[in-house]
Amino acid sequence: MRYALIGCGRIAKNHVKAVKENGLEFAAVCDTVPEQMEQILADAGLSDDRSIARYTDYRKMVEEVRPELVGIATESGVHAEIALFCIDHGVNCIIEKPIAMSMEDADEIVRRSLETGVKVSACHQNRFNRAVQETRKALEAGRFGKLSHGSVHVRWNRNQGYYDQAPWRGKWASDGGALMNQCIHGIDLLRWMFGDEVDEVYGVTRRQFHPYLEAEDVGMAVVKFRNGAVATIEGTTNVYPRNLEETLYIFGENGTVKLGGTSTNNIDVWNFADETSADEGRKGLQEATSNVYGNGHASLYADVIEAIEQDRKPYVDALAGRNALEMVLAVYKSQKEGRPVRLPLKDFRSTDMMGEFDVSDM
Repeated sequence: MRYALIGCGRIAKNHVKAVKENGLEFAAVCDTVPEQMEQILADAGLSDDRSIARYTDYRKMVEEVRPELVGIATESGVHAEIALFCIDHGVNCIIEKPIAMSMEDADEIVRRSLETGVKVSACHQNRFNRAVQETRKALEAGRFGKLSHGSVHVRWNRNQGYYDQAPWRGKWASDGGALMNQCIHGIDLLRWMFGDEVDEVYGVTRRQFHPYLEAEDVGMAVVKFRNGAVATIEGTTNVYPRNLEETLYIFGENGTVKLGGTSTNNIDVWNFADETSADEGRKGLQEATSNVYGNGHASLYADVIEAIEQDRKPYVDALAGRNALEMVLAVYKSQKEGRPVRLPLKDFRSTDMMGEFDVSDM
C-alpha cells in the first residue's frame, strides 16, 4: 500500500515508525521545510532512500504520487484543509489530533468521508493502549454496571523551550492551548468510555504561567452525559518540573478502574464485583513507553490498513475525532460565555477565542 507523510514535526517519527512496522510502501514525504524532511528520514535510517520522493507542496505530491494512504502530521491549523483535499482525491487519511479547529470543518470531514467511502481515522492512538483496551472490554461486557462518574487528569509540563521550537504552538488559529493540544487524548478517552452522548459542558480556562501564548495553559470542566453519569476534566501544562501523569478514573455500580502512567498506559486500580482469576493479570499492568505518545501509532495504522482492505470503518474514525474536538471547543465556548454549553455544538471554532486572555489574566 502506497503511503505518504505530510508534516515532519515532533510527532512525525511515530508515524514513520508505524509505517515501517506495518510494511507500507513509503512513497513520499512532504514538508514546507526541507530540512525537517531530511531529519525525519535520517532519524529513521532512510536518508539514502531516494525512492521516497520529497515534496514541499502536498497538493502536487498527492496528484503525482497518488498514495492510497497519507498521514497528516502538520500544525493543527491546516489539518482540515489537507484532509479535505485528500478525501476529494480519494486518498485515505490518518489525521493527527485535532482533526480540525472548527466544528464546521470537522463535520465536513465526517460528511465527505462517509459520502465518498474514503477511510479517515483520527489519530487518538491511546485507545490502543493495553490498559485502555482491557478497560473497554470490561465496559462493553457490562462489568461496571451503571456508571456513576469519572474524571480525566492530564498533568504535564511544557516550558518556553517547547513553544519556541515551533511558532504555531499556543496560537488560536494554528493550535489552541493545553486542552486542544496536550489533553485531547484523555478527553477522547473520557467521552468514549462514558458513551459518547453528552448533554452539557461547563468549563473554565486560564493562562497562568505562559504569557507568551495566546491560548490557555490550564482548563477545568464538568461534563454531564446523557446516560446520567457526570465527569470532570483537568488539563494543564503547568506542572513543575516535568510531566506528572495522565489518569482516567471510571466509577461504576460494580466496578472501579484507575488508569495511570504518563499517558494512561498503566492500570493502577482494577476492582470488580465479579472478579475472576484473569483479573489478577490486569491489576498493576504496566506498558512501558519511551515517550508520552505511547505505543499506539503502529496499532492504529494496522487497523486503518485493515479497514481499507476490508472496506469497513476504522476503529477510531473521523466521528471520534469530531467528538473529541467538540468537547474541547465546548469548554472554550463555556469559558468565553461564562455559562454551561449544550451539545451538539454548532458553528464554533478556536479562533472565536481570539483575545480571550489579552485584557486581564485572572
